[in-house]
Amino acid sequence: KITMITAYDYPTARLADEAGVDIILVGDSVGMVVLGYPSTLPVTMEEMLHHTKAVVRAVKYAFIVGDMPFMSYQPSVEEAIKNAGAFLKAGCDAVKMEGGAEIADRVKAIVDFGIPVIGHLGLTPQKVSALGGYRLQGKTAEDAKKIIEDAKALEEAGAFAVLIENTAAEVTKLVAEETDLIVFSIG
Repeated sequence: KITMITAYDYPTARLADEAGVDIILVGDSVGMVVLGYPSTLPVTMEEMLHHTKAVVRAVKYAFIVGDMPFMSYQPSVEEAIKNAGAFLKAGCDAVKMEGGAEIADRVKAIVDFGIPVIGHLGLTPQKVSALGGYRLQGKTAEDAKKIIEDAKALEEAGAFAVLIENTAAEVTKLVAEETDLIVFSIG
């Protein structure tokens, strides 16, 4: 078992690190949880890097993952590499990106630059409007098949892990069985 927790600040990250948490994710959920935004969409790279640096200063042992905010990787491969690199310069060990096959070229490019990537499938908050809100994903055979195919595309592109959020447990289990990815589940 691997423990992962989200932290946005120095004191929370320090407590998590001292408790022996394996991975600390500096999530773009900082927008809703800390900054008072209605969604994760307004969160900027500057805000993410600010919170990331606070977490990094607190951590001695945990693996730190920076969450790529909306529009930090979608516009182009070059933008994706630049912003992933900014997270590593800030002290992260890896980055997390929402999406599957549609971002595989960005994942591959980032990994080719030596930056580890965790994918994010299922309920992806950056696309919550397109998903019909915050609801369980993978309930139909078609949706389940897409999540599994997206996980395979991320693996082929070089991602080492995938976070699957608010998705039917059977689908998450299939991703774990059909890929060599480390699979994290939320909800």
